[in-house]
Amino acid sequence: MQMPEPNSGVLSNKARIVARLRGVLAKDAVIDAPEETRAYECDALTAYRCPPLAAVLPASTEEVAAVLKICHEEGVPVVPRGAGTSLAGGALPTADSVILGVARMTEVLDTDYANRVIRVQTGRTNLSVTGAVEEEDFFYAPDPSSQLACAIAGNIAMNSGGAHCLKYGVTTNNLLGVTMVLMDGTVVELGGAHLDNAGYDLLGLVCGSEGQLGVVTEATLRILRKPEGARPVLIGYDSNEVAGQCVSDIIKAGVLPVAIEFMDRPCIRATEAFAHAGYPDCEALLIVEVEGSESEIDAQLGVITQIARKHDPVELRESRSAEESAKIWLGRKSAFGAMGQINDYMCLDGTIPVSELPYVLRRIGEMSKDYGLGVGNVFHAGDGNMHPLILFDANKSGDLEKCEAFGADILKLCVEVGGCLTGEHGVGIEKRDLMGTQFSDADMAAQMRVKDVFDPEWLLNPAKVFPLSASQAHRDAERDVAA
Repeated sequence: MQMPEPNSGVLSNKARIVARLRGVLAKDAVIDAPEETRAYECDALTAYRCPPLAAVLPASTEEVAAVLKICHEEGVPVVPRGAGTSLAGGALPTADSVILGVARMTEVLDTDYANRVIRVQTGRTNLSVTGAVEEEDFFYAPDPSSQLACAIAGNIAMNSGGAHCLKYGVTTNNLLGVTMVLMDGTVVELGGAHLDNAGYDLLGLVCGSEGQLGVVTEATLRILRKPEGARPVLIGYDSNEVAGQCVSDIIKAGVLPVAIEFMDRPCIRATEAFAHAGYPDCEALLIVEVEGSESEIDAQLGVITQIARKHDPVELRESRSAEESAKIWLGRKSAFGAMGQINDYMCLDGTIPVSELPYVLRRIGEMSKDYGLGVGNVFHAGDGNMHPLILFDANKSGDLEKCEAFGADILKLCVEVGGCLTGEHGVGIEKRDLMGTQFSDADMAAQMRVKDVFDPEWLLNPAKVFPLSASQAHRDAERDVAA
């Protein structure tokens, strides 16, 4: 994966830059020793690594503003980092960059149950937002599989979703306002504790912008009342294509489950060995969950099971207790970790129309044979957000390159059938060079002009989202116009 050449001027001025950063932060909040910066050399896309110039851990919006002001003055690139769970290389540093981590910014700033909002610092983990309000029977809806560890900052950067986004939406549907610091240290407020805002939808622009426009330090989030009850059902099939058709038929019937999750045999086996969730031995497994009162749950599951039986399931089992439901979801939430115990893998993130699930699953199977690499499928089937896990041997020469080529073909297939390159992991560096598959040169130029407005020197999160050749050509053209 190509990365830009580091700025030699920045590297030669490291001592001065670090000294200035130490002047505005706590003693232990600036990390520059080579053996310590290695902890920040990659995120969850571990195939690519590069130690940063330094890492800083501010504790407030004011400290973030001070750091960015210094870096702006010194011409130092800044890579915002939440919890480092990005699977697309979204927090991969360059050798001349400063990692700005928000891990110390975890405070709950305000909770308003009457208006169903909570304001938090963005280093707070996803699951702990629900933890802050669950005693009052509220919850925060977006629930990525990494919710125990991932930070709200990263959720906003990548517009993360999760298993329950089918009913409740992804981060952008649950984000009401942000405090954001621009690259020059300017602090701006977008949105707030209300449902709609006047003027341009700048909040919608920021959510999903991958740290390219500013550093979000505080977020106002929508919280919801917990439903009366919820119940999942397990549905096993003897082929991926049949399971995909069942999902399509459920959506077509107008039923709105809170979640429809898909796992194929490799994932089922790995997860069962890891979590002992009691999954059936089958080729494909669906977890379909509905919410409401007992009568509503029964009615919805009645329709779903009727549809499922038309496709001759190997097993169809409704949960009968809270303990059984928790076990079912523990298995699904453990899938990525379970697969990681048996093989190196690359996790993709393409989105497709639900009606195309049977065809896309068949084509992935055919590609797997062509490339000679295994693939495990686990994904949010209800909204077509796919997460194929391509298995490879990181110690085998050429396997990573073969895996990348296979992944690129899967993502191109997603676009081909009317989907897109990413649903919730972001573009980062992983899909950067595939942007031309989905967007024309004019499309990308318009997006880059937006970045010009927020970050004219292009110092925020360098080498992400846009192909390097396209971004360099754009910046050269902008300089020519200015001259």
